[in-house]
Amino acid sequence: MVKTEIIEEYQISRSTLAILPMEYGSKLYSQIYDLEVDQFSPLKPLELIKKSCRSFCSSYEGRKEGSRQLIGFTHKIPITIDSTNMLYFFPTASPLSKRCAWVSHVHVLHYEKIDSATTLVYFRNKKTVIIPTSVYTFENQMLRTALLRTNLMQKKQSGGQERVSLSRYRLVSKASENSPEYGGVKED
Repeated sequence: MVKTEIIEEYQISRSTLAILPMEYGSKLYSQIYDLEVDQFSPLKPLELIKKSCRSFCSSYEGRKEGSRQLIGFTHKIPITIDSTNMLYFFPTASPLSKRCAWVSHVHVLHYEKIDSATTLVYFRNKKTVIIPTSVYTFENQMLRTALLRTNLMQKKQSGGQERVSLSRYRLVSKASENSPEYGGVKED
């Protein structure tokens, strides 16, 4: 059975699944979904993200700029809080928005549309969470975070030389039936 606790201090870790905004009166708090114990914090989700970046010897702004350099996006940028511990989180809206949730990429197993503005997320530990964002936005953020993870891993393996960019890949709309294996005409 999952417990819920109210805490003053929280450190994002490998067991953090997601941090959702929760309005209580006129204040914005964080609802923290964890593998073991769900918790509430009086800090806003972005404040928890920033605090966790600092605890891993960086700043949120530095992590955001690093992600921007690696993947080339400028809005709703996923960040690496700590790559050693697989702490890759993405925002579901502008991080300054009151409705922005932060989700751990490594824990997401599956997601599906509830309605045009809500997504149901299934985590690897069988826990589910309703996220206030469209399934399109959620999927886009999952892909951006996967790109960030891949680029960071390649950069580490190559000593900082390699980078995958979406601009390197051209989407091809030709059907596979046009290939010679299917009796079609080969186009160069």
